[in-house]
Amino acid sequence: MKRRLVVGVSGASGAPLAIELLQQLKYRPEVETHLILTKGGEMTLHQETGMSTEEFQELADVVHDNANIGAAPASGSWKSMGMIVCPCSMKTVAGIVSGYSDNLLLRTADCMLKERRKLVLVARESPLSTLHLENLCKASQYGAVILPPMQTYYNHPASVAEMTRHTVNRILSQFDLDEESYEWEGMNL
Repeated sequence: MKRRLVVGVSGASGAPLAIELLQQLKYRPEVETHLILTKGGEMTLHQETGMSTEEFQELADVVHDNANIGAAPASGSWKSMGMIVCPCSMKTVAGIVSGYSDNLLLRTADCMLKERRKLVLVARESPLSTLHLENLCKASQYGAVILPPMQTYYNHPASVAEMTRHTVNRILSQFDLDEESYEWEGMNL
């Protein structure tokens, strides 16, 4: 039986991360991806990649309408491995930490927290204001994993695509689904 994983995409910059995430999950036949795309996420997808909404949605196994707060992922009785919000805007973080579940993405994130399922927030903003930091701290205290897509250099990336793939592998490692391991083995002195 396939294990469900929800992928929420909000309007922060980082649409290529969401594309890479869904593409990597396609190679995991044991995982059934459930996509929730916000209007802001759609707009950013078009701006950053030129990809159509339809093309993007084809990368997921199941697509849910963000306006449908009664969809299956909005219920705690709907079993899943957890949820990744990638990218995650500060507006989305604020909605999650305040319990303001006025759309499916926020309601599903709320369910992940109340059911103690893994919720990974790929928070995208720079610089971070004190309010952003307080909201991220609250999200972490409530049980979310805060995983900003930080650039790494120890793996000697040769391209933006390699950096994107590395970040997505770090996200997937939260669910033990990473394809490649970039485990730190210490410095060679």
